[in-house]
Amino acid sequence: MDGGNAVVVGGGIGGLAAAIGLRRVGWEVTVLERAAALGDAGAGISLHTNGIRALDALGVGAGVREAARPQYTGGTRVPGGGWLARMDGAALERALGTPIVGIPRADLHRLLRAALPDGCLTVGAEVTSLDPTGPDRVGVVTGDGIREADLVVAADGVNSGLRRLLFPGHPAPAYSGSTVLRALTDSPVTPASDFELTWGRGAEFGHIALADGRAEWHAVLNSPPGVRHPDPLEVLRRRFRDWHEPIPALLAATRPEAVLHHDIHELTTPLPAFTTGRVALLGDAAHAMTPNLGQGACQALEDAVSLAAALAAAPDIGTALSRYDTERRPRSQSVARAARRAGRMGQRLAHPLAVAVRNTALRAAPDGVTLRAILRHADWTPPSLHPRNE
Repeated sequence: MDGGNAVVVGGGIGGLAAAIGLRRVGWEVTVLERAAALGDAGAGISLHTNGIRALDALGVGAGVREAARPQYTGGTRVPGGGWLARMDGAALERALGTPIVGIPRADLHRLLRAALPDGCLTVGAEVTSLDPTGPDRVGVVTGDGIREADLVVAADGVNSGLRRLLFPGHPAPAYSGSTVLRALTDSPVTPASDFELTWGRGAEFGHIALADGRAEWHAVLNSPPGVRHPDPLEVLRRRFRDWHEPIPALLAATRPEAVLHHDIHELTTPLPAFTTGRVALLGDAAHAMTPNLGQGACQALEDAVSLAAALAAAPDIGTALSRYDTERRPRSQSVARAARRAGRMGQRLAHPLAVAVRNTALRAAPDGVTLRAILRHADWTPPSLHPRNE
């Protein structure tokens, strides 16, 4: 179908990617971000092959690769340092054409914004409701009035206000039982591997080595929701003081004010649809999942490419949104279920016997099990986008 005009609600990874994709197939796009300023907050992120392929389809993959660091070495360990499973990034690259890469979230955000024209992104614009202006139009209501469009993309995150409006009886995101603290180191560090996870009892510590020599680290803990600490970095230094290097070194290289702390919520009850009328939900607004597979952002990038491709190929918006829902809902909800299972068998395990059984099983697993587990979700081929306005 010929391009129309769209409003994307949310200026995160998924929203920016959706805007890029829509513009590549001939649409005029406005992105509304409720934050008053773009602080580029966040730590680091791993992008699997499916995310990189989506970025390639959007025309920004080369820039992301240049700013990122490939993850060739690493795996999963126990607090004493022994290995449970090794990751072979070179084998993944041979199988799929690219390894997993690590990049600061702020760099990824900037690269996505740079692919949009000036004036496309508006900050400080909070969408409070939808306005059904007619069968062929939809409007979003902000403090400045109503913005009409042919399509609204709800990319407003795990606590999506638009999702609540569209599905008022649907259960809200549920607390996963885990909270995450993360940061970027303030100075270069020299971990022995590109990527690691370490599983203890009810706790996980992981790191990603970055291209500039710094590292991103995260600590996931079983915890009641809402628990906060006056000095979270000191709490982590005590909690992980006996864990293997480079964990103490990563914490020592971090400024206290750099630590971010968020409780992890997920949509445990899957949505019955990703579209309603002329509104499409995307990313965490559609399928918020736990981070245990590293697939949250990658699934949002898949959404963005799939939505743009559907709109380019279908004769009308209704047909396009039906195709988007049919393609994206089963896959993303399946990945969300797999992420939940991975968390229950990984970081969430706390009973000593259960942890011992899990560790024994992982050590006994044949070579290639880790690679096949990654391939199960990362081997995705994006639909073709045909740029019309370049």
